Amino acid sequence: MCELFAVNSARPARVRLRFAEFALHGAHVHGGNPDGWGAAYFDGAEAHVLREPVPAVQSAFVRVLEDHDFHSTLVLSHVRRASRGPVALANTQPFSRELAGRRHVFAHNGDLPDIQTRWPLGPGCWKPIGQTDSEHVFCQLLRMLAPLWQREIPSVEARLDVVATFAEGLRPIGPANFLYTDGDVLFAHAHRRRQADGVVRTPGLHLLRRKAARSHVQEAAGMQVRSSHAGDHPLIMLASVPLGDGNWEALAEGEIVALREGRLVARRSGGLA
Repeated sequence: MCELFAVNSARPARVRLRFAEFALHGAHVHGGNPDGWGAAYFDGAEAHVLREPVPAVQSAFVRVLEDHDFHSTLVLSHVRRASRGPVALANTQPFSRELAGRRHVFAHNGDLPDIQTRWPLGPGCWKPIGQTDSEHVFCQLLRMLAPLWQREIPSVEARLDVVATFAEGLRPIGPANFLYTDGDVLFAHAHRRRQADGVVRTPGLHLLRRKAARSHVQEAAGMQVRSSHAGDHPLIMLASVPLGDGNWEALAEGEIVALREGRLVARRSGGLA
């Protein structure tokens, strides 16, 4: 399966991702996740969205990126092992679209067979550029969220209601771990993933809370996170599997968390399916 990782911080953090290493972490097949890599680094309502449909170990762009410090309060990344759709830029995550003058970004880990037939796109939906189940459901999520963004930034609870309804519809179809953000709040849904013994089961995502400081570096398995500011401030990391030391918390099946400025601002359990 693919790998997900995100950082949400109260103040900008320097986040370095070494994708060649990250692609191997948590992968239980030879070669890791070889079918593409991508990351979104937010700057207010906009984001740098960088991605390539090639193995990270073969990418010259990755080698440049690994030595560049992006200072951001919100970073989301994905490495791909293709299951739906060919290896192509159009099928490389994370996916992004504009809604209400903001960059919305989505990344999914799992497999949703026959999703195009089981949940067809109706009028008014965003349209996929590629052929993946992940981009298809992202378009559905945006359709569901769009009415909330007609006038002003909606409340976290209103957005969480929509994300929870969306996730509830995905779980009976297949593994549906995902990260979604509108640049203001980061939502994460934990479901099931393929574990070390080859069985698909929980946990699908892990969460780590930190008090970030310039003197402290979280570093392991292809990522490095360091505060850009003096003084302690809250920071939360999410990952498919624990990365480095710390009290990583396995999220429950069907659980959704909402993060803003390095804090967990809402949490909701989901019915099992």
